[in-house]
Amino acid sequence: TGYAYSSQQKDTLPPLLQCDPNWFVYERNSTMSTYSTPVTRGTEECPEWAPILGYAGVSLCIVLSNFGSAWGTWRAGVGICRMGIDYSKGIMKNIIPVVMAGVLGIYGLIVSVIIAQSISPPAATKSPRYSVYNAWAHLAAGLCCGVSCLAAGGTIGIIGEVGTQAFGIKAAGGRRWWDAGEDGDAQEMADLSAQEAMNTDAANKLYVGLLIMLIFAEALALYGLIVALILSQHTYYCGAGNE
Repeated sequence: TGYAYSSQQKDTLPPLLQCDPNWFVYERNSTMSTYSTPVTRGTEECPEWAPILGYAGVSLCIVLSNFGSAWGTWRAGVGICRMGIDYSKGIMKNIIPVVMAGVLGIYGLIVSVIIAQSISPPAATKSPRYSVYNAWAHLAAGLCCGVSCLAAGGTIGIIGEVGTQAFGIKAAGGRRWWDAGEDGDAQEMADLSAQEAMNTDAANKLYVGLLIMLIFAEALALYGLIVALILSQHTYYCGAGNE
């Protein structure tokens, strides 16, 4: 708390206080206190710039989430295409990384919509109602969800790319697409069928580990979504709309 003075009153102050009298408490006598008016600093709860932080949280949330989703889809899709050259039977089975990466964009969309709807416009009297408390909470919520989805997308993409290619190599037994083995005799075909069964069983064991890694990578984004939803519910509005 300082004191605000008029131009005439300011001339009566010492030179030191004439530079910026509001930053000092000048108590000389009772006469000075009669014409000083107390001013409270740092208590602006709903400034006009507060919505900037809120909308920054909305944009960062959806942009980072979609970036993570695109990143994961790109890497996993490349791995599936490479795997499909030598083992086309496993394309649909290994499409799961692409689906899990696409869900990350939905997380960002949900949080962005919730935050955007919580940013209140000014009242009818042109006075702002959106507080700094809400602004920082919404910015933190957007960053929690966006950065979590970005990290999860990169993890899903790399695991999906390497995992699907390894699955294809394991299931095909190391054979390439030009080595189909369809021109051999009956005994060779029987041996080839038995080998394919063994390779498929080994590939399925690898596939289980791949799924577990993808699930825990997806959980990273889910953690960010949960925290973002909790943060978005912490609100304080200036005026009669306080919660």
